Amino acid sequence: MRSSKLFFALLGSLLVVSRSFGQAPPVTSSADILLQLQKLKVLGSVLYVAAHPDDENTRLLAYLARDKKYRTGYLSLTRGDGGQNLIGDEQGVSLGLIRTQELLAARRIDGAEQFFSRAYDFGFSKSTEEALRIWKKDKILSDVVWIIRKFQPDVIITRFPPDARAGHGHHSASAALAIEAFRAAADPKMFPEQLQFVQPWQAKRIFWNTFNFGSVNTQSENQFKLDVGGFNPLVGKSYGEIAAESRSQHKSQGFGVPRQRGVSFEYFSLTGGDSVKTDLLEGVATDWSRTGNADLNPMVDKVIANYNPLQPSAIVPDLLTLRTAINERSSNAAKYWVQQKTKEIDALVKACLGMYAEAVTNQQVAVTGDSLQITINVVNRGPLPVTGVKIQYQDTSFVVAPTAVNNQLFTVVIRRPVFDDFMADQPYWLREQMDTGSFTVHTPLLIGYPQNPVRGLQVGYTIDRTYFTEELPLQYKFTDPVKGEIYQPVFAVPPIVVGSLPPVILNNLVPKHKQQIEVSYKSYMQKDAAKGTIRFEMIGNKGAKDKNLPVDMAFNKNQLQRYNISFDSLFSKEKPQQIYPYIEVKDSSKVKRYNNAMKLIQYDHIPTVHYFFPNNIRVINEEIRTVGKLIGYIPGSGDGIPEALKQMGFTVENLDEGALASVDLGRYDAIITGVRAYNVKESLNNNYDRLMRYVSEGGNLIVQYNTSSQIGPVKAKIGPYPFNISRTRVTDEKAAVTILDANSPILNYPNKIGPADFDGWIQERSIYHAAGWDSHYQPLFSMHDAGEDADSGSLIYTRYGKGFFTYTGIVFFRELPAGVPGAYRLLANLIALNQKKGF
Repeated sequence: MRSSKLFFALLGSLLVVSRSFGQAPPVTSSADILLQLQKLKVLGSVLYVAAHPDDENTRLLAYLARDKKYRTGYLSLTRGDGGQNLIGDEQGVSLGLIRTQELLAARRIDGAEQFFSRAYDFGFSKSTEEALRIWKKDKILSDVVWIIRKFQPDVIITRFPPDARAGHGHHSASAALAIEAFRAAADPKMFPEQLQFVQPWQAKRIFWNTFNFGSVNTQSENQFKLDVGGFNPLVGKSYGEIAAESRSQHKSQGFGVPRQRGVSFEYFSLTGGDSVKTDLLEGVATDWSRTGNADLNPMVDKVIANYNPLQPSAIVPDLLTLRTAINERSSNAAKYWVQQKTKEIDALVKACLGMYAEAVTNQQVAVTGDSLQITINVVNRGPLPVTGVKIQYQDTSFVVAPTAVNNQLFTVVIRRPVFDDFMADQPYWLREQMDTGSFTVHTPLLIGYPQNPVRGLQVGYTIDRTYFTEELPLQYKFTDPVKGEIYQPVFAVPPIVVGSLPPVILNNLVPKHKQQIEVSYKSYMQKDAAKGTIRFEMIGNKGAKDKNLPVDMAFNKNQLQRYNISFDSLFSKEKPQQIYPYIEVKDSSKVKRYNNAMKLIQYDHIPTVHYFFPNNIRVINEEIRTVGKLIGYIPGSGDGIPEALKQMGFTVENLDEGALASVDLGRYDAIITGVRAYNVKESLNNNYDRLMRYVSEGGNLIVQYNTSSQIGPVKAKIGPYPFNISRTRVTDEKAAVTILDANSPILNYPNKIGPADFDGWIQERSIYHAAGWDSHYQPLFSMHDAGEDADSGSLIYTRYGKGFFTYTGIVFFRELPAGVPGAYRLLANLIALNQKKGF
């Protein structure tokens, strides 16, 4: 019975956008109210489909949602996990969490709703076939069908075509899946297990929203087109301005764009369904006549006509009358829109009364098994009485105010046990082990959600004999002296969270470099009588076994404890491949194991995001030889290379703009630039001559990949001789690597590089290859994806004066944190390039 309630609660809640975690309660102006009133008469919907965050056409979404007032959704098949990160070093699922929140911020601006499938962004793909194979086509097709059946769009629009013009295998696959789902969603034989919750749905038509990306123009004047550049006087902005604000939320991708004003056409090519001449929803009744209830149209008109922006509460009686009339329509044809419009009316009633309710705490972390102080604030800022205001939390309900009226604030403080399962706050798509190309979600009704459904309190109240309920997320509220009032999500944690550093241990370095393991733990509860032991589960060639380290452990609330442990002394006889540190705690004759690490992601533009993962360390037992001691590192957009260099035994000094211009560069055995450094650091252009002088006097400059595009142009000279940066990449991490010069020092000193060094790589080989290079440069490797010509631009190098310069698109920033031995050995050789005499 309990799971049944959960299913239907989830099914219903997809019909309305709920408040996001970590988001201040929305402010609704009189202009906003009028826009929402006008929307009550519009019964049309459009679903936009593409592959990634930032693929969506925000101008079109803003036009559809705010001008046409259609219910508008964006289905991004992936969360953008495999992209690059311009603001930090998060990769994979961590980056996907950031980009999910950026999409939600964008939707709050343009007015559309956000959905996802279970597809994982595994990086750049060059074919539809590869994307569908890795994603498991039927799995993701079922997700697209599921969302179509729930959202019931009249029109589906894809951002891309299902062919090579899409420019990315994920792009073309998103179109191919949408086109197939357009028909499959209407077929009861397709994914029949969904039909216990939804019904088959046939959209009227499906379009491809053609584009002009400069180098690729797919638009033509014989296509259907719309001017979406209009001005909305209630918002005070044109749709081009709204679109720019929305798109600029994709900060991790560096997608800030200028506001656009004036006429702006979007073009559409029909890929299925009925053709059109004048309107995207041509042939669809988009008012209440579509449900056989045309008599509701004049009722909505009356509410709008009676609306006074200086006294919004005056139309609440009319809204309640309309709500009753709508809910008397119970036909299957009306059911979907009755539910949707009832939710819209409920939000309007609250906005017209100025109703405000929040549930906040003075701490962000809630410990399973503990209690939490919760403050509930409720105020009705309108003149109509709101009666019987009560709160439902877990299995308890209590009255906040018998009657709330005339701007009187009611506050209730309670203390209640917190959530009993901290994993319920884990992002739902990360709760289970994922497949290679997709997430595992065992609760089908969660599929499509951008984030976990709200887990908090429910406030209920009565207005003129009509009972309303509202879900209140439990939030942490505090005041920052600079930023002011801030809301952040509250999340549950286990009593003890464990961590360890580094993520990779190099167990066979030559010369020897002591490897230290830092095991840390934070106790979120006071455990005075508890006794603890640090234990290590080791996985190796001979299976698994445990090793323990007796230490004195204290469990003081909110106190972080760290223990530095010599890897060599503890594991001198073993060669484990994986180590899983955990804390074993004995408390009142009970022994509990704590092995969950927690990742916190904190940026000003998104709410705090967290997730749990098994605490583990990868051990590399292959020999890695190094030469040199001191590395100068010029950070780019963010990567984990400096930490890997320290593990290799190097001393790493960060070269910021001031240091780059003033320190003696000749001290460094090598200088390495971080990923995209030349895209984001103007100082590199200013210090070009200094860097080239460093190289010519015997230095070694290693430049990691940069992009050359509208989004990330390279504004500086990079090497001593000319070369270009292309968009060529090798996306198959197993692609064969051909060595072009077996005698190169890069392949021979101090490590002998061979085919085995290219085994076990992740996601891709190399990106943004060099092209058109001067004859002074020497390429070292040739590689290519299936069906393509070989390319030798993944690494080029040259002697310049007494030193060396290297440009490489090889993805060290992915391979080193993943513990790929060959990547460490190859980087060690690049660093040693100017150390061996005779070359």
